[in-house]
Amino acid sequence: MSASHNRLTPAPVRQDAPCMCARGGACSSFAPGHAVHLIQARLVSATPAEWVDAIVAAVDPSGAVTLHALEDGDVVDLWSGAGAAEAASPGEPVAYHPRYHALSVGGRLYNVLDLP
Repeated sequence: MSASHNRLTPAPVRQDAPCMCARGGACSSFAPGHAVHLIQARLVSATPAEWVDAIVAAVDPSGAVTLHALEDGDVVDLWSGAGAAEAASPGEPVAYHPRYHALSVGGRLYNVLDLP
């Protein structure tokens, strides 16, 4: 006699998985603002012309980072639960990749959420 298995599709399992960065652990989500996925890292390295040079204007302990783009002066507000705000400091040069929501701070890549 075989038992019936309750199989969940990958989407509901991923949606219901709690993010560990909210509890101080390693981030378990690849949504914008959380952990960097291997494919995301490959995509940003494959599109170097899309990086935007910026200066960190402000950081917030909540994980928010405010940037000033060097080329056009736009202000960009980002959030990262993986520690970008702790790694960046005001006045520091960084690179932002808007298409694949990535921020490079001191050579380390962070997945970021673009705040409205």
